[in-house]
Amino acid sequence: MTLIKSEAQTLNLLIGTYTKGTKSEGIYVYEFDGKTGKATYKNKAAGLTNPSYLAVTKDGKRVYAVCEAEPGKGAVAALSFDKKSGNLNLLNTKPSIGNGPCYVSTDKDNKHVFLANYGGGSATAIGVNKDGSLNDKSQFIQYKGSSANKDRQEAPHVHSTVISPDNKFLMVSDLGTDKINIFEISKEEENPLKELTAVNTQPGSGPRHFDFHPNGKFGYSIQELSGNISAYAYTSGKLALIQDVSGLPENYNGKIWAADIHVSPDGKFLYASYRDDINDLAIFNIDSKTGKLTLAGRQSTMGRAPRNFVISPDGEFVLAANQLSDSVVIFKRDKETGLLKDTGERITVATPVCLKFVNN
Repeated sequence: MTLIKSEAQTLNLLIGTYTKGTKSEGIYVYEFDGKTGKATYKNKAAGLTNPSYLAVTKDGKRVYAVCEAEPGKGAVAALSFDKKSGNLNLLNTKPSIGNGPCYVSTDKDNKHVFLANYGGGSATAIGVNKDGSLNDKSQFIQYKGSSANKDRQEAPHVHSTVISPDNKFLMVSDLGTDKINIFEISKEEENPLKELTAVNTQPGSGPRHFDFHPNGKFGYSIQELSGNISAYAYTSGKLALIQDVSGLPENYNGKIWAADIHVSPDGKFLYASYRDDINDLAIFNIDSKTGKLTLAGRQSTMGRAPRNFVISPDGEFVLAANQLSDSVVIFKRDKETGLLKDTGERITVATPVCLKFVNN
């Protein structure tokens, strides 16, 4: 029992970054000590262009990275991952088809990867071979339309592709048209996505990222442009709005640039990151019966532009990636209150964008 506990307390931490115009070389791997919160450099994968957002397979042996490049050259890379050495070996890359890929996910069976192409306002599904490499079987979905914010919503801007806990549905958030498009994931190799419906968010809100409650009954969407968080009741590919709450500080009048959202592993708290003039995490209590949110507190991320953050699998730590100050700040999490405390531990890495834990 002691040996199992010890192994579970050491994790691999993968960091996706921007490489163009920065000092970053690609994807970085650190060893994370679940007792102390210390992170130690382990390895890196260089040579990819802007491997900003990452997805890891359920077994932790494969990693997929979007490669944000100039229009027409966006791609997704497939890599094998050695948990012991931290070595990432490139298997192959495939075009994202749409411009500006910014998000990637993979289903539990590792049959497909799903891309959100922000610049092109589209979503792409690409087939995966048994060895984890990507094949030529793909499905491309192009959106049309606009919404209330003429500067940011002049066209579709797909920002995330989030898979439901039962692995049957895909939530495609389109910031540009204020819609969450819902697809059923079939077992077909070439056209796995079958569109079911679309949920409209408030005009000008800009849905960005989405996360599910561990119980599978609730889902939460963060709106980049309004700073709101929408809470939904979830049943078999259907979302029903139960609450729309602001995540902004009281009496705030500055720029709104909301980013990431995650529910704690115990399902008791929700965390949301806010960039630019705010640079903090809003912390909400979750009512276990209704799924509704109540603000519990706020925590500065001790840096600029927390583009992404991650909660350790045991819920003990929260790590915030401050993209514009080249730092990952490590917080200890109080499981009773949900509040965070700065551990003083830092990872210095250029333009961190995405954080993913992988069990050893």
